[in-house]
Amino acid sequence: MPTLLEAAAPDTLKAWIGERRSIRRYRADPLPEGTIERLIDAARFAPSAHNRQPWRFVVLQGAEEKARLADAMGDRLRADRLADGDDPQAIDQDVANSRARIVSAPTVIAVCFTLADMDRYPDARRAEAERLMAVQSTAMAAQNLLLLAHAEGLGACWMCAPLFCPNTVKLALELPFEWHPQALITLGHPGSAGRSRGRRPIAEIVR
Repeated sequence: MPTLLEAAAPDTLKAWIGERRSIRRYRADPLPEGTIERLIDAARFAPSAHNRQPWRFVVLQGAEEKARLADAMGDRLRADRLADGDDPQAIDQDVANSRARIVSAPTVIAVCFTLADMDRYPDARRAEAERLMAVQSTAMAAQNLLLLAHAEGLGACWMCAPLFCPNTVKLALELPFEWHPQALITLGHPGSAGRSRGRRPIAEIVR
C-alpha cells in the first residue's frame, strides 16, 4: 500500500498537511531502519537564507541521554516556576508531564541553528536580522521533517521548551558552542490520534 507521500497529488498533499497532528503519546517500538536519515534528508532541502543551511540536529534514542536532558530541563523549569511563586504541586506535575513527553518518545531530535556561516554585521540591527534569518530557515527545515514524518505514518510533536533554557540543553547534550537549541521534536509510532485544533479563517489572516 503506498504511503500518503507516494500517492500525493496536490489535493492529497493539502489534505495530509491539514491532517497532521501533534502527537504526545507513542508506542514503544523503535522507528524502522533508515527513518531518521530520510527525515533529516527532507529537512535539509528546506529553503534557507543565502543558502547557508544553518540547521543542525541532534538525534537522541538512548534512554540515558533522553533522561539526562529531561532531568536537566525539569530542574530549570522547577527553579523558574518557584521563582515565580507558583504552587509547588502544580510545578511538580508540570515537570513530570514534560519529562514523560521526552523520555517516553522512542526518538527525540534537538533542533538547533548556527550562525557560523551567516553574514556578519557590525551593527545590532542587521546582526539581529541575520540571526532571525537563521532561525526562520531552521524552522522551515523542521517543518519539512514534521510533514514527512506524518506522510510516513509517524507521530511527532514540536516542543519549544529549549528556548527557555538553551544553556541547560547545550550542557546536557554537550553541544558545540555555536549550536543554539531551538526546539525538541519527539517522534515515534502514534499511541493516540492527537487532537484536532481549530484554525483561524483565511479572511481573518489576509488583507
